[in-house]
Amino acid sequence: MQYVDLHTHTSASDGTQPPAENVRLAAELGLAGVAVTDHDTVAGIEEALRAGRSLGITVVPGVEISTVSGGEDIHVLGYFIDHTDEQFLERLAELRAVRARRNEMMLERLNELGVKITMDDVLASLSKTADETIGRPHIADAMMRKGYVGSLAEAFERYLGKGGAAYLNPPRIEPATAVKWIMEAGGAPVLAHPGLYDQDELIPQLAEQGLAGLEAYHSDHSPEQEDHYRTIAEGLGLIITAGSDFHGERGGVVFHAPIGSRRAQIDVVHLLSEAAGRHDSGGPSPVRGREAEQHENT
Repeated sequence: MQYVDLHTHTSASDGTQPPAENVRLAAELGLAGVAVTDHDTVAGIEEALRAGRSLGITVVPGVEISTVSGGEDIHVLGYFIDHTDEQFLERLAELRAVRARRNEMMLERLNELGVKITMDDVLASLSKTADETIGRPHIADAMMRKGYVGSLAEAFERYLGKGGAAYLNPPRIEPATAVKWIMEAGGAPVLAHPGLYDQDELIPQLAEQGLAGLEAYHSDHSPEQEDHYRTIAEGLGLIITAGSDFHGERGGVVFHAPIGSRRAQIDVVHLLSEAAGRHDSGGPSPVRGREAEQHENT
């Protein structure tokens, strides 16, 4: 069997490894493919594609778009998007501007709480271009360097995660808009880690808007949740995907999980490619019947 990890992040967003390193690691682990799905940016895709060609491993060009529904963060993955599409790039730039404002708001709140962190502190160990993203893990890194927290988990639990003292969520696009943007960029939209939200009713709504798949297998899902979302996906005829959500290592801990810890058979890549092609041509979504047989999590 050949397997792929369909959800990884690189240093183009809040991962710690360059895109080529994610691809190298996936190849070293014996995976047939890996997706690069950075937050609100496609800046790492070209490097990953070059590494894939060099190593003989399939690289799926992707993105993870940040949206809000009911005041809650909802992430939509896009696979096989045209990462050179000018309109799509402009839209991602708008999302990064919202993310930048959120970062500033969180830093202001942290300072009010006595956690004296500036954007210069956050950027001190980073080398970022305008088309890359800065997120909460980077703020957490600065907090750890200055001794305010001992780990990434502590930073999110106490301050940066949902319910944390400095958590803020400014207005963003809705999930249906992200689905539309991904389709208009020739891609296949997939709802990321649905078990992290309390909005299952959103899944059939997005399916009516063109959602192609559901990430049933994710490193933060329990076995019960994986079964639950697999069943939902089967009922709606959605492609069932799997991904580790690998962000690299921080403070000696891999976040969220190692590459390959959640994986799908290579057939799923073909289904996503087909779905992207159908959307791009304006045709109907493909009929899917055997996706549930094509997944394995480890």
